[in-house]
Amino acid sequence: MQLVVARIGRAHGIKGEVTVEVRTDEPELRLAPGAVLATDPAAKGPLTIETGRVHSGRLLLRFEGVTDRTGAEALRNILLIAEVDPEELPEEEDEYYDHQLMDLDVVTKDGVEVGRITEISHLPSQDLFIVERPDGSEVMIPFVEAIVTEIDLEEQRAVIDPPPGLIDDRAEIASARDEESDEKPGEESDGETGGGS
Repeated sequence: MQLVVARIGRAHGIKGEVTVEVRTDEPELRLAPGAVLATDPAAKGPLTIETGRVHSGRLLLRFEGVTDRTGAEALRNILLIAEVDPEELPEEEDEYYDHQLMDLDVVTKDGVEVGRITEISHLPSQDLFIVERPDGSEVMIPFVEAIVTEIDLEEQRAVIDPPPGLIDDRAEIASARDEESDEKPGEESDGETGGGS
């Protein structure tokens, strides 16, 4: 299985080095000298890492056959892709590969269905789950411990505790209305996300 592990940035210096935007929690493993990486677009690769070093907090790589700034600039914005065994798990207990999180059902801690993870967006400050709601709309959920309280791969679900306003209430209001129609007169619905005990 293939995973995007980095995106090549601008050239650094005149000897073929490039900055990279790291998209893996294991750069020392995936972006080590000698690693052969596929590329997107595929015609630009594969690329073999010759050297790597950290400079001013950024990872710099040099690839075999790229010896000058012109060659380095030609690689800008290319995605680097590593071949990973689908059964392999990250070293840290609370880390996940994108493929493990895709298609997980997202529910609130109260059990209200939010939707299904269809994409993971890697931003510089944090990762976001792009969640498709049952009505086809999308909601973005920051993948931070305060909001995503549990990832259960066995049950194929992510449990969230969203702050007010993160998830709009349309789906919950519609489901609460459906529940009310099933209830006997005089019963109250507890279908709202934040309410109840």
